[in-house]
Amino acid sequence: MTTKAPALFLMGPTATGKTKLAIEMVQRYPFEIVSVDSTMVYKGMDIGSAKPSAAELAQAPHRLINICELDDIYSAGRFCEDALQAIQEIQLAGKIPLLVGGTMLYYRSLEFGLAEMPQADAETKQRLQQEMAQLGSVLMHRRLAEVDAESAKRIHPNDPQRISRALEVYAATGIPLAEYHQLQKHTELPFQPVKLGLMCHQRAELHQRIELRFQQMMAAGFLDEVKSFFDNSRFHGGLPAMRSVGYRQLCQHLAGETSIQEAVAKGIIATRQLAKRQMTWLRSWPDLICVDAMSEDYAVQAIKLLNQTPIADYW
Repeated sequence: MTTKAPALFLMGPTATGKTKLAIEMVQRYPFEIVSVDSTMVYKGMDIGSAKPSAAELAQAPHRLINICELDDIYSAGRFCEDALQAIQEIQLAGKIPLLVGGTMLYYRSLEFGLAEMPQADAETKQRLQQEMAQLGSVLMHRRLAEVDAESAKRIHPNDPQRISRALEVYAATGIPLAEYHQLQKHTELPFQPVKLGLMCHQRAELHQRIELRFQQMMAAGFLDEVKSFFDNSRFHGGLPAMRSVGYRQLCQHLAGETSIQEAVAKGIIATRQLAKRQMTWLRSWPDLICVDAMSEDYAVQAIKLLNQTPIADYW
């Protein structure tokens, strides 16, 4: 029987009320929040990331929010280092770590580990960059499918960064990237994860929530937020921060590629696609305790279920 103190993973697709539930739980129980969101780490990306307001953060401080400049590159590996440190500090203070957010890769990396990715030499990287610029991502995706079919299935033909990365690994080693993902480094966690998933089985209702929230973001000044980055010469569309859902589509509008109506429509569609991917991750997650996020009493359900876990011994 384990003697490790628990940490709660509060997971779920976008627009299911994760942040609201987390703040309610902090007010009732000895939790401290650690954000698990690849966009909220960036300073200034507030509206489009649905970052908690200043008032909410005063009520329930979140670790790993506003820790990066917009031109920083924040990785899953860096998240694991930061999260483990935060979890240790929270536990030493006698509280329960509550990890909340929708970046499933971060959760997966923290729980199951990261494979060590080989690095291609500078000449190989430059050659692949030139070929990507000349041939385009669709043709390069076909090339990837010839040498690494599994990775090609997971990577969209319009995702040049991930296509290039997979081709770099193969060029450097002759081994498909997919094989490295099967060679994960499993290190024993210093805590016991208790995983709570806010699930949504009514797709139409979730889609309505996503559309409403996106329109609310636009009314709150989302376009002005993106414009403040877009007008700064330090930033460009290739930065990880600017590839975030919603931000990417509004950048395309500001670049004159789409109308604002098209950008909003594309942003809503991209957010729905993100939610679908998040649900796919969650359906295959081991030992996940599921709550219907569309239920009016989902918070009550969540507490009842957590009372049957090791968490209950610590609150």
